Amino acid sequence: MPAAARRILRRVAMNFTHFVRIDREDGGRERHYVVHTANPKFTLELAPDRDAPDKVGQGVLKRVCVPNSWAGDYGKYAQLLTKAQQFFAESGPLGAPRH
Repeated sequence: MPAAARRILRRVAMNFTHFVRIDREDGGRERHYVVHTANPKFTLELAPDRDAPDKVGQGVLKRVCVPNSWAGDYGKYAQLLTKAQQFFAESGPLGAPRH
């Protein structure tokens, strides 16, 4: 199966309903955020992984913002952080879908 077809199938298989990607330019620097809009709500700031073949990859975590009430549930956050990074990779550069 071609790589493009595998990416499309993977995109269909993943449910990213509660994730939003925000890309901003601040003083010539790109900033990339993934926000989880359902409980537990959190925000990731990611930098593109310049060592990845596509120069974006799943991103390199720069910052994680979580509410204090959820800070101790590390197992749940680990799963959601992984899913957030998958969403970042699937959503493509500057939010454009990858084909």
